[in-house]
Amino acid sequence: MSVVKVTEIGAASPKSFEDAIRKGLDRASKTLKNVKSAWIKEQEVVVEDGAVKEFRVFMKVTFVLED
Repeated sequence: MSVVKVTEIGAASPKSFEDAIRKGLDRASKTLKNVKSAWIKEQEVVVEDGAVKEFRVFMKVTFVLED
């Protein structure tokens, strides 16, 4: 039987939501072992002078705890 834990993280990118997700998961995987999934809870953009400056995502990351 596996036991999982869920943690919330936020990530940002000047390129896209997809890039923000990848950056967040890459960083989470450096600290958390056995990352299995992520649920994108919220997306937002930072706007400056009428243009999108930054894409932000907030996600719940699920990972399996080791024995």
